[in-house]
Amino acid sequence: MSISAHAVAEAVAVAAPSSLLSREGVHDARRRLAGRVAHTPVVRSEELDRVAGARLWLKAENLQRGGSFKMRGALLALDRLVAAGSRGVVAQSTGNHAIAVALAAAQHGLPAVLVLPVDAAAAKVRRIRDIGAQVLQAGTTLAERIAVVEELKRTRSLDEIDPYQNPDVVAGQATATADLLHQVQAADGRLDAVVLPVGGGSALAGACLATTGQDIDVYAAEPGAVPALTAALQAGGPVTVDARPTIADGLRPDRIGRLPYDLAHDRVADVLTIEEGAIAEALRLVLVHARLVIEPAAATAVAGALRLAAEGRARDIGVLVSGGNVDTGLVASLLDDRAS
Repeated sequence: MSISAHAVAEAVAVAAPSSLLSREGVHDARRRLAGRVAHTPVVRSEELDRVAGARLWLKAENLQRGGSFKMRGALLALDRLVAAGSRGVVAQSTGNHAIAVALAAAQHGLPAVLVLPVDAAAAKVRRIRDIGAQVLQAGTTLAERIAVVEELKRTRSLDEIDPYQNPDVVAGQATATADLLHQVQAADGRLDAVVLPVGGGSALAGACLATTGQDIDVYAAEPGAVPALTAALQAGGPVTVDARPTIADGLRPDRIGRLPYDLAHDRVADVLTIEEGAIAEALRLVLVHARLVIEPAAATAVAGALRLAAEGRARDIGVLVSGGNVDTGLVASLLDDRAS
């Protein structure tokens, strides 16, 4: 991908007040989303706590509309575009952002075109098409999807909802962590840390906004197969990594967004690199002990929390269980692997 194309990809897609990207902006986003997104529970499991040796507070965004926390940012982004007179939207995604954009666009009666990798999870592709949006599949890398989006913007005059670069999206995603903090406080708890899965970085950036001014460490968990944030921190900015296959399909972006990087790089306490076996084991543990069906991207954050607990770095850990859009066949195969 050329330098100029990267500049396009890293430009903020929709003009928005800088006040959005603040703790106050997150509070305003929560107000605007009230009654429009599910008030997902924070799930506790005594069995899982015993396994972890710590208290885990699971923010169950797998039960959110659209099956993931991505619904939050998509709604806010669509609101701004509709107010500006948009006639249709386009977005690239590995799956969950695309589902959320499709649902939000349908709510407003707008056409939506979603660009996914050619090997996107079949369940996510089906969900988008069932909503009534158009799916295009292009390559396996972020650069290939961005190129298609740029062409569609040029030829069809569609408005882009970028999953990482759009301030409304980041502010919306931040409300998941903000809700978690309020729910823990209401239960007379206090978190030492929060763990977020990181791919393009919107969840992590949002958590950094939501925890501003609070003594809570923010940790990122990413697959060892796609160490985009680790590489960015080492390089001093977003870089494209050589991505290897991972079951955490929601964390496959091979480059963290510039906006999330700028918001998170000096706030994140550590990046926890999680290998495939640990992701699979975390998914199984949550299914068995917390009775939640989650996708591997969410399990990556759970695995990160389990590592923090094992290393004694935190006792009360909030975890963004980011989504539950997982193929039942994958869940069955992971359970079979454990049984064998």
